Amino acid sequence: MILRALRRASCVLRVRALHHSCVSLKQATIPYDELETRTFSIIAHIDHGKSTLADRLLECTNTIPSHASNKQVLDKLKVERDRGITVKSQAVSMLYQTPERAKPLLLNLIDTPGHVDFAYEVRRSLSVCQSALLVVDATQGIQAQTISVYRIAEQCGLTVIPVLNKVDLPASNPEQCAEQLRDILGMDTTVHTPLHVSAKTGQGVDRVLEALVERTPPLPGMQRQDREPPGLRALVFDSWYDKYRGVIALISVMDGAVRKGDMIEAYHSGKRYEVLDLGLNHPEPVSVPILRKGQVGWLITTMKDTEEASIGDTFHRAHETVEPLPGFRPALPTVFAGIFPTDKSEFLKLEDAIQRLCINDRSISIQKETMTALGQGYRLGFLGTLHLDVFRQRLEDEYDHEILVTTPTVPFRITYNDETQVLCSNPADFPDEGTKKLHVACLEEPSVKGSLVCPEEYTGAMMELCAEHRGEQLDIEFSRAAQAQSQVYMQYRLPLAEIVTDFFDKLKSRSSGFASFDYEEDEYISSDLVKLTFLVAGAPVDALDMVLHRSKASLVGRTFAQRLKDAIPRQQFEIKVQAQYVRTEKM
Repeated sequence: MILRALRRASCVLRVRALHHSCVSLKQATIPYDELETRTFSIIAHIDHGKSTLADRLLECTNTIPSHASNKQVLDKLKVERDRGITVKSQAVSMLYQTPERAKPLLLNLIDTPGHVDFAYEVRRSLSVCQSALLVVDATQGIQAQTISVYRIAEQCGLTVIPVLNKVDLPASNPEQCAEQLRDILGMDTTVHTPLHVSAKTGQGVDRVLEALVERTPPLPGMQRQDREPPGLRALVFDSWYDKYRGVIALISVMDGAVRKGDMIEAYHSGKRYEVLDLGLNHPEPVSVPILRKGQVGWLITTMKDTEEASIGDTFHRAHETVEPLPGFRPALPTVFAGIFPTDKSEFLKLEDAIQRLCINDRSISIQKETMTALGQGYRLGFLGTLHLDVFRQRLEDEYDHEILVTTPTVPFRITYNDETQVLCSNPADFPDEGTKKLHVACLEEPSVKGSLVCPEEYTGAMMELCAEHRGEQLDIEFSRAAQAQSQVYMQYRLPLAEIVTDFFDKLKSRSSGFASFDYEEDEYISSDLVKLTFLVAGAPVDALDMVLHRSKASLVGRTFAQRLKDAIPRQQFEIKVQAQYVRTEKM
């Protein structure tokens, strides 16, 4: 009876698998390699409707069936669905037929994150695009990250198509948004006419597709006779690990074509691989026999080592000499934290999980670390605190690891008397007071140039908040719209260490949620830094050490000591909890 049930279950599974396979084969019969292509991205401030617009575009092109459950279709990760944000860029190919064309167009859509921590992901995705849909929430107007992603699109030389979303809401004001596009971004709205849409209801989405075809220039040399020049050049702009198929690379074919069975070579590493499979995302993976110039797809090779999937590398045919494609400037981590297993025997499993996750996110730096209190672990570098928190959640969700995360720190720069400079991202490596007096010439901390956008009534509260966090005002501008409340645009230079703690929480709290903040890396600035250490029963706890500005040391030390006191179970004898630093004048 048990065997009969197992056979019945296996038959059901095979039927389901065959059905899924049939759908894929049916889709694969579409002559993708004969079609003209356009590659575009959707960029916006967080929660302005990027993923919802992507869902509607997929429905309008019949890539997915239309039904109410289509929410965040391209957000594959559990952490993305739990938080309602996009963390990883996703690529999908769509077929779009217009009455004027005998054949449909192949549209490659790349959905991007909206949070400042993932700006590197946005820049990497835009580097393979020809145009970008700049989505602006018509009820909120231009926000800090809107300005940032627009500047990135400009730097990449893309055609920017403004899309004013949520026009179906009573609070929407598309006229004010159009004014902001002109006044703040300097966009000529007579040339780049804003499109009025509601991604939620689908209103105006068909016009977005028409604008993409009309305004996005085709890649040079896309005529049929020029589609396959002798040299293949494909840019690797993402990769991930599949436990059944190994390393999968996401590529954009810039020249030539690649087929199953081809022998290709990675330009920078010089290693050669056989192409085992390749295809498009439609939105599920669909195997195809060939990828040509202008197409964005995935590639599976005989690559054995996960570290060989180098983001920004150029794939070309073995034995051919080509010029490499421009790669990506490596992202520099701005926040560091130690990650340790709660069970020390799980260290090797944690190590494997971290390495596999880092294939999918090459912006993370990795270094082994050992602490007296926590044992073996890793010190990882991230692009921000949200980036750190998302990585932590992915370790727990996808690999079922229970971990401990130390207090985030930023990299400080130490200049010694002999003019040598060292970056210190670990409090354990920070020099003590004796070494500082004798050998250290200067201590510096990284700063950021922040853009803050808020309604005019919150100007005072935002200026006070920035002052509390050692901010220096660089610029302030008032945008007065005729029909709505005016916005204030402020620019500040702030120490990075001040915004990786509770800055964003205070920003939203004091502005009732109306303010937005975006930042970019700036210069290192001289700072009076001290090392704050903690002792429990007279024994130092190295896992709690931190480096911070002297003006913050006393308050932070008292606060953490009180929390530590509350966390330690009561004993029948006295346990001293101490926070200490050397209270001397600035060097």
